[in-house]
Amino acid sequence: MIAIVNGKVMTITQGTFDPGVVLIEGGRIVAVGEHIEVPEDAEVYDASGKVVMPGMIDAHSHVSIFPDKIGWEYADGNELTDPITPHLRALDAVNPDDPGFLDLVQGGVTTVNTGPGSGNLVGGQWVCVKTMPKPRIDQMVLLEPAGMKMALGENPRRVYGSQNKMPSTRMGNAAVLRSALVDARNYLQKWARYEADLAEFNANAGGSEKKTAPVPPERNLKLEALGRVLKREMKARVHAHRADDMLTAIRICEEFNLDFTLEHATEGYKIVDVLAAKGIPVTVGPAFISRVKYELGGMNPKNPGILAKAGVKVAIQVDEGSATKYLAINAGLAVREGMPEEEALRAVTINPAEIIGVDDRVGSLEVGKDADVVVFSGHPFDYRTVAELVLVNGEVAYRREE
Repeated sequence: MIAIVNGKVMTITQGTFDPGVVLIEGGRIVAVGEHIEVPEDAEVYDASGKVVMPGMIDAHSHVSIFPDKIGWEYADGNELTDPITPHLRALDAVNPDDPGFLDLVQGGVTTVNTGPGSGNLVGGQWVCVKTMPKPRIDQMVLLEPAGMKMALGENPRRVYGSQNKMPSTRMGNAAVLRSALVDARNYLQKWARYEADLAEFNANAGGSEKKTAPVPPERNLKLEALGRVLKREMKARVHAHRADDMLTAIRICEEFNLDFTLEHATEGYKIVDVLAAKGIPVTVGPAFISRVKYELGGMNPKNPGILAKAGVKVAIQVDEGSATKYLAINAGLAVREGMPEEEALRAVTINPAEIIGVDDRVGSLEVGKDADVVVFSGHPFDYRTVAELVLVNGEVAYRREE
């Protein structure tokens, strides 16, 4: 058993205890509060003068799928040969030896959702992993698949327009995506008819009249994967910077009744009334980036605060691989620009956990949840603060040496 004592314990969902105690056993949190009896055999970590909180979470990262250090020739984030690639799985490309994972651990980020980039209209399936490096990627997986990456706006039209293929316009983006979803819906209907015919055949199998068993449709991995999105078994995570692209994403997702989030949402503040009224969650960021392309012209550092104050569920994301270690600094910038501190804390913990769909395991310090715990030297949003102890599943993933 591990006991973290005497620190300022920010549970995120159950209030703050100062000083507080967190007890950990078997990889889970077994107690958290002020007046917790610490067993004599517990390994005690004194967090006096420090902040204890859940490991931070980035709901939109490309760590390892765009690997650190080795360059484009080993980057696996965009299969730029077909605008519709829903059958691709980040699980098959994420390398647990990527040095970015250790960087994230040392920054207090213990969970990330990582996956394909935005070169395709449908890029493939994301995977949510713990950041503590393990020998095999399956030992790091928290949820797989963890959403289907889709993208509107500049990137797909630039990629395929340069190849003289469709899409080369925003109209083309919407049309190709709609066509793929219609194909997937037709595919599901074929299988539904087959299953109904098979059930009828089996029910009448004992009759005197002999009938031929129905033949199943040919499997199509693309349409099968998109079918899971149509059945709301997998969220659509739609990359969109500009307000008009976000509105197009909303129209398409509502047309097909998808469970979806908006990724980046750079101009979300322009349609905050729509996002709030419809209850659409967003992952906002990255903050530390210049206007490197036209659709980033509307960047506004006040965006996350405007959205949060309107009641939109906001997760703050860094996007780049090992730069995700600066997730807390991105959140601190949002606070400086008007985001309430409590909302910013939620935006790097419980909100991304809920958006990913892993809030039953991570995102807050609660009894029964995974013991992903960080002890910071000070407030996490102070750029001088460092992580001094990081636990993932109750294991010491990082301990800072003096």
